Amino acid sequence: MNYGAIEAGGTKFVCAVSNEAFEIIERISIPTTTPEETLQQVFAFFDNYQLDAIGIGSFGPIDVNLKSSTYGYVTTTPKVAWTNYDFLGAVKERYQIPVGWTTDVNAAALGEIKKGAAIGTESCLYLTVGTGVGGGAVMNGKLLQGFGHPEMGHILVRLHPDETYKGTCPYHENCLEGLAAGPAIEARHGKKGHHLADEKHVWEMEAYYLAQALMNYTLILSPERIVLGGGVMKQEQLFPLVRQEFKKMLAGYVQVPPLDEYIVPPALGDNAGITGCLLLAADSL
Repeated sequence: MNYGAIEAGGTKFVCAVSNEAFEIIERISIPTTTPEETLQQVFAFFDNYQLDAIGIGSFGPIDVNLKSSTYGYVTTTPKVAWTNYDFLGAVKERYQIPVGWTTDVNAAALGEIKKGAAIGTESCLYLTVGTGVGGGAVMNGKLLQGFGHPEMGHILVRLHPDETYKGTCPYHENCLEGLAAGPAIEARHGKKGHHLADEKHVWEMEAYYLAQALMNYTLILSPERIVLGGGVMKQEQLFPLVRQEFKKMLAGYVQVPPLDEYIVPPALGDNAGITGCLLLAADSL
């Protein structure tokens, strides 16, 4: 039995094929251009295999509502060529097999709870902090989605007392993504994050925003573990700062696990999403 996986990001698609033990047989990376160009390469890759199911974790927003006439579509994405595109339909038309469908961050959450940093729990929240900010969750063993899917990067946060920057988000002022994603760090400080590693005030401000978000997620969802991934979180000095700020903000109001076990990096690293997509493929059977 072979599973296919598509981790569809705004910059690149990662595709993989695994056996039923989720051991990857082959994987490729494809630049995200137009749907036609990108999927032509995706199909050329998968056509070499006899697949039993495919799992897709896609950039969004996407439609995950089974009752919707646009279920399976990429919807209001800023990537114009993909706006209102029937992504799931195109894959199903090519391959007459079960196809799992969710967001890229939900897929990463699934990967971490089944194979990574949240093994042994029933609930896990995964937040990626990179070019954008996105979050997904598995609650009571199921992916979190309802009428739509979570858009955790766009919750509103209070401005840091020293903040002078208005944020990058064209939709919302003072949202987490607009103030804490990689482009916001660069716009605020004039350099990319990896050139600011020794600037403690940069990461204290970043921690202030991330801790606010994690407090809100904790109070609403009460996950057993929070996994922080993405390019920005490769600045490992952020983790103790986030935990410290989180503890201060939560002020002991609710009980959480020990913070070095509660707020953690991904055990799967950059493979969380593709692993989750393979698991999604298996679940679709």
